[in-house]
Amino acid sequence: MARTGHAYPQVEPRAGALVDLRVVPAPAAVTVAEALTLARPKRAEALVTGDRPGLVLRADLHRAARLGLQALQAADLTRTVPRVSARDSEIVVRRHLLAGAPAVLVMDGRSPLGAISRALVQGGRALSVLTSHQLAWIGEPMFDLLTVVGHVATEANLRAFVVGGLVRDALRVSTRRGPRPGPHARDVDLVVEGNGLELAERLARRLGGRLRAHVAFGTASIEGLAVGRLDVASARAERYRFPGALPDVRPGTILEDLERRDFSVNALAVELSTGTFQLLDPLGGRRDLEHGRLRVLHPLAFVEDPTRIFRAARYATRLGLSLDRASWRARTLAVRLEHYPALSGQRLAAELTRVVTDHGPDLSLGWLATAGAFRLLDSRLCFPRGSAPAVRGVADTLDWIGRRRVGADPLEVGLLAVLASAPPAASEGALTRLGLSGVPLARLRRVPPAVHALIRDVEDLAPRSRLAARLRGLSALELAEAWRQGTPRVRALLDWWVGEGAHVEPVLHGEDLIALGVRSGPAVGAARARLRDARLDGTVSTRDDEVTLVSHWIDSGGRSHPEDERT
Repeated sequence: MARTGHAYPQVEPRAGALVDLRVVPAPAAVTVAEALTLARPKRAEALVTGDRPGLVLRADLHRAARLGLQALQAADLTRTVPRVSARDSEIVVRRHLLAGAPAVLVMDGRSPLGAISRALVQGGRALSVLTSHQLAWIGEPMFDLLTVVGHVATEANLRAFVVGGLVRDALRVSTRRGPRPGPHARDVDLVVEGNGLELAERLARRLGGRLRAHVAFGTASIEGLAVGRLDVASARAERYRFPGALPDVRPGTILEDLERRDFSVNALAVELSTGTFQLLDPLGGRRDLEHGRLRVLHPLAFVEDPTRIFRAARYATRLGLSLDRASWRARTLAVRLEHYPALSGQRLAAELTRVVTDHGPDLSLGWLATAGAFRLLDSRLCFPRGSAPAVRGVADTLDWIGRRRVGADPLEVGLLAVLASAPPAASEGALTRLGLSGVPLARLRRVPPAVHALIRDVEDLAPRSRLAARLRGLSALELAEAWRQGTPRVRALLDWWVGEGAHVEPVLHGEDLIALGVRSGPAVGAARARLRDARLDGTVSTRDDEVTLVSHWIDSGGRSHPEDERT
């Protein structure tokens, strides 16, 4: 029995006593299938391969086997993990795990003793609460909305969490990495442990928004709120059966839901049901934000879903983050595998559209080119180092078509920039891979040669009626690509055309011309076309000028047909 007032020595467990994962060595060139065969009889949960630092987790080997990658070298799945001495304290181990490490390798001298799993930190419970500064950034309207969500969830005996960009950006206000986020109306993502549709229905009644339920997917949206749209989903876990395929999903916990996400900085949640705004950061996303890291959650993250490579480009540009070394290796592995028959062209096109319409598309497209990501569209789309300038001008062009109301499609503008220097066969393969057909495909095929000839011609065209004749009838995409590639003079001429020249029309209408003596029929159209050219060249500027010019045509030798004149 413990004695009152007696001083007992504090027992501090050492790392060696906390080992719960058996680690075995494996040859450097061992395949996934061979590594699993080696691990099973020894009941090993991790391997060290050759002299390569880090661990290959058995869970990752099983993931690779499910994806049909048994012949892959196990070393490609190596995770970078911290090393500690068997004599180090439990506190040291916990700090590593709470920072997001998937495991901690325990060394006995120069030999691995074993590893410590994340079970030590109980799956990552709430580590802190949002600070007053972060809550102030969220803003009072959003804070009030999230408070209501928490109350309604508690009434329904559900646990609700806000996840995604709102949490990430609230944490970013206290870092100096990347552009500083500003509070604004935005979509809010909620994850519910339990029936998300039930919570969405209750919230719609309480908040008065318009409910759009997607029963087949277990999700719902509430629109018409002052702070933006509210998206509600039930917590889920997922598994991928083929590289690039959509995952199989099942109901899960909030921790399983966070573990299925793309990057650690998006695997953050704030619990709303307790009203204390506790932060859940089981995978070290907050620390990655502080250090400017963009980190995937396992070595096959990009293989399971290659569209994450395009999201990585957007986040790197918008948030000012850089892939850590392990994520860089994971991206290289995914690009190297290259063939993803289960990945639809529509999904790739959707991700490219998000890239070109997000912050800094030139930087993101250059990032993708350097990473070799466009090989996912066609294996021949290889951009040598230093080729990023080939995709410059997209941001300025999209800004131009927005200001000038030129109806070019942003995705097509970006594609033309990416494929501008590609071999024709690679360009054709990429367009086919994206699932383009019909009019869009024909338009994209037509633009490059048409724009090359256009830029060559317009530099020297004068008067403006001749320039207008050359530009009239061109598609919005041809104009946009000519502006992107053009010299300052070409851009100035295109500015004049879309801002002024294309809208010039004569004042006199058909009935006016017939009344002046122009014969009805094709002659009326020809007369209006010549009057338009005269206005473009500055020969006429008023209605009276047009009347005088038409009268001159009619009086010249008695001809009433302007098209008969050859002067």
